[in-house]
Amino acid sequence: MASLGGNILPLVGFNLHAFFTGITGGLLFFAGLIKLSHKRASQKSDQKRQDDDEPGLVSALLLFCYGCFFKPHSGSGKANQQGALESFYAGQASAYDVTRKLLLRGREDMLALAAAQLLHKAKSESRKAGSRRIWVDVGGGTGWNIEAMSQFVNVPEFFSTVYLVDLSPSLCAVAEKRFSRLGWDNVKIICQDARKFRLEDYENGLSGPGSPGSSTPKSYFDQKRPENGGADLITMSYSLSMIPDYYSVIDSLTSLLSPDGLLGVVDFYVQSKADFTYRNWTGGMIGRHVNYLSRTFWRAWFDLDRVALEPARRDYLEYKFGTVLTANLRNTALGSIPYYVWLGCHKKPFSSSSLPEEIIQRIDALATESPYLLPSDSHSSKKQQNVITAKLTRAIERTAPEIRSKAFDAAIQNLSANLPLPSFFYQNHHWRIYYDDQLPKHTQFNNEYIYAFTWEDSRVDREILKLGRDDVVLAITSAGDNILSYALQSPARIHAIDLNPSQNHLLELKAASFTALSHADFWKIFGEGKHENFRALLITRLSPHLSSRAFQYWLDNSFIFTNPTSRGLYDTGGSRHAIRAFRYTSRLFRCRSAVTSLLNSKTLIEQREIWHSKIRPALLSPLVSNLLVSTEAFLWKALGVPKNQLAMIEADHGSSRAVKVGLAKSTRAHAIWHYMVNTLDPVVEKTHIAVDNPYYLVCMTGGFTKKCHPDYLSHAAHKKLSQPGAFEGLRIHTDEIDEVIARMAPGTVTVAVLMDSMDWFDPDTDAAGRQIEKVNRALKTGGRVLVRSSALRPWYIKEFEKRGFVGERVGNRGVGECIDRVNMYASCWVCTKVDNLPPPTPGGSEGEQRTGGEEVDVWSL
Repeated sequence: MASLGGNILPLVGFNLHAFFTGITGGLLFFAGLIKLSHKRASQKSDQKRQDDDEPGLVSALLLFCYGCFFKPHSGSGKANQQGALESFYAGQASAYDVTRKLLLRGREDMLALAAAQLLHKAKSESRKAGSRRIWVDVGGGTGWNIEAMSQFVNVPEFFSTVYLVDLSPSLCAVAEKRFSRLGWDNVKIICQDARKFRLEDYENGLSGPGSPGSSTPKSYFDQKRPENGGADLITMSYSLSMIPDYYSVIDSLTSLLSPDGLLGVVDFYVQSKADFTYRNWTGGMIGRHVNYLSRTFWRAWFDLDRVALEPARRDYLEYKFGTVLTANLRNTALGSIPYYVWLGCHKKPFSSSSLPEEIIQRIDALATESPYLLPSDSHSSKKQQNVITAKLTRAIERTAPEIRSKAFDAAIQNLSANLPLPSFFYQNHHWRIYYDDQLPKHTQFNNEYIYAFTWEDSRVDREILKLGRDDVVLAITSAGDNILSYALQSPARIHAIDLNPSQNHLLELKAASFTALSHADFWKIFGEGKHENFRALLITRLSPHLSSRAFQYWLDNSFIFTNPTSRGLYDTGGSRHAIRAFRYTSRLFRCRSAVTSLLNSKTLIEQREIWHSKIRPALLSPLVSNLLVSTEAFLWKALGVPKNQLAMIEADHGSSRAVKVGLAKSTRAHAIWHYMVNTLDPVVEKTHIAVDNPYYLVCMTGGFTKKCHPDYLSHAAHKKLSQPGAFEGLRIHTDEIDEVIARMAPGTVTVAVLMDSMDWFDPDTDAAGRQIEKVNRALKTGGRVLVRSSALRPWYIKEFEKRGFVGERVGNRGVGECIDRVNMYASCWVCTKVDNLPPPTPGGSEGEQRTGGEEVDVWSL
């Protein structure tokens, strides 16, 4: 574990040393004294001392300051790393744990994440009787990590043996006392160079030249370390940055880690975006870039203590292993020191039931809707799995050799360059399909979703579609509520598509929460939109069920749920602008109490009276229409209405009537006002908002109630979707609809739900027609497309009919009509495929579609 300060006097002049120690050391000392004194006082009653020699808090801090800032370190007479470590640690070993709590942040997070992964694995595997679970803590120092792990698992029972490997005799002595006090006889303290540590020297049953019971040790030159070892978990807590020869240590870890083992690291780092921009195997980049001034300062400062923050250490770690989860954080208590938490596994898939090429082919088939995919059987033998692989490969190559997923392309590219596979390949679930998060089409959203809840009536969708067990559904993700509604109907497969990565992060979080959380916790997160323990749940319960990018996103945004002063999940995203506009308008016109009264109304008659007399005059006033709602920027950012859809609204509702009624000077203002009237009045007249309209309830209150909520929040939904395998058929694609469809086997989709996305196309181009052709290709004959539109009869219905479909209007919002509980769209259509289109000619429209052409580049609906 690292320390701050260090070997300063021999390296720099006295004046510079005095400056650094006087300013930084003093600040650290007093900040640490205040914070640790407060924490120590609050925990003193239930906290045991590590041993009788542990100094008090003030003495520990004095030892820390003397050892780090004033004591010259010239080594212990040995010109090696152990001597340098002893020179630094010998005088402060007993005070180490007390003084590092504030500095070494992230250790508990790393241990919790590792424990969560191991516990998930333990649930899904059938360990043989007498099998051993081994943990190696490299650079474990005083053993703090091992004792801290007891917060998450019972260390003496969960691990058969724990090896603490450290080069400092003084720190190892403290560890010996710790575990003697605890009575944990399964912990072994090994004071040794990590490069020379061999599990086979201590464990029976492991092959190796020095394994216990070996009668004839081989020559040193005959020894060859295995490709993988027997450790189920290896951890490095602030030790990688202190090891001079880090290449050889990282290399040695591959022969320590078991084929399915986990490696956890937490450490300081500094890095520029230029170093990692073009890597697809890092597991995400949120917060990874450190600005120039911080990079320069922290690297120079830690160099004084022989703690190396150069980027190569983390880079080489990520090169040698596959990334499972990663997070980039800052220690805000001490000057925002950058540190990272990282979990990894073997670079190549070493699963006992899978070969690298098998995993690639399987994920390829999962993403492309191959009809030849055979379900994996965890109990089948290796021989059976190889037979499945061979059949799968031959089937794909024989029938559709041109169809490959982007995941397949990325995997081939990485393996050919001896790089780790992208982190998506190391997920515990195959929900999230690989995507390149560095492309401008994804970064344009600036890590923000537009919709925190889906603006589609799932009840009406269910009645229209009547999904069966053989259906394969393709739908736009939005906030994922509609996807969960489809999952409740148990179709064979659901392909959720959204170009905005954050919308898919939200769906991933919901799927993971169903899998890992009780209904009570699930309700607090998505029903109330707030949970005070969300961050802890994310790390300890949800993390094994999330992709690295989704985990990073929610760790970075955990304040959404935990901030006591915020309004929670449903006051976030682009849609928050519309919700806040309603809130501010109601306050401006002093009708906030009327909103409360409307929500407390017992009957529709009472609700209508409050609406017409108190709320409607404010919300539908000419002032609001002209100054706010009709502005193009507000319509796009708050309501997700693009200019082409706005033009359709104007065409239907913007007429000379605007002049007659004197409501607006522009056609647009009148059109939007008229559209709002046709939307809101029928909702209030026909639906009881507080009882049966969760879509408007959440806008008014910022949350749902146990009486009124979407279907997926019910106890019955949780019971069904929390069952093992409930989301086996879910595939989450982060891409354009066209790109996903173009890489799917023809004739495999039965239902496509496009929401109002067709409204976004420009009628003066053939982009809509090209997408309809691709949809026709993907659909089975008889397959259906569900679309909603802001127009009573949208122009693109004719384009469907020209390309093998029959269109039927299943919802028509006339004056005063309410076609569903949202009532936001003027019409709803089902287009049924009746004819196959001829295959595209080489170099024709299909090839043009692959390039993007004039297609819409935003699909976050």
